[in-house]
Amino acid sequence: MADEAPDLRVRTKEFALRILRMFGTLPKSAEAQVLGRQVLRSGTSVGANYREAHRARSKAEFVAKCGDCLKEIEETGYWLELLVDGGLVPAKKLEALRMESDELTAIFVTIIKRARQSG
Repeated sequence: MADEAPDLRVRTKEFALRILRMFGTLPKSAEAQVLGRQVLRSGTSVGANYREAHRARSKAEFVAKCGDCLKEIEETGYWLELLVDGGLVPAKKLEALRMESDELTAIFVTIIKRARQSG
């Protein structure tokens, strides 16, 4: 069911690993740590949800699990925005992660649309 992006399992795992590394470099302030834990949770769950989608038993289950992926990646983007907009992390430091978050959002939107349109 997930023929659209066979490398997406690897890409979402790499994203999770990048989120883990970023979390380790955050300032130790309470604000940064609270936001960091949020982004850690949502950013690492994208790949786990996509693995479940990849093993879906039906198109409906696949679409639902990809919807979970989309929800988590959009949430991750929000927490990354707050880290920057709150002045906790320089924008340049999170630029690549934010770009990947945006790209993954677009990919999941496309996957969901195509899955819903097919048969």
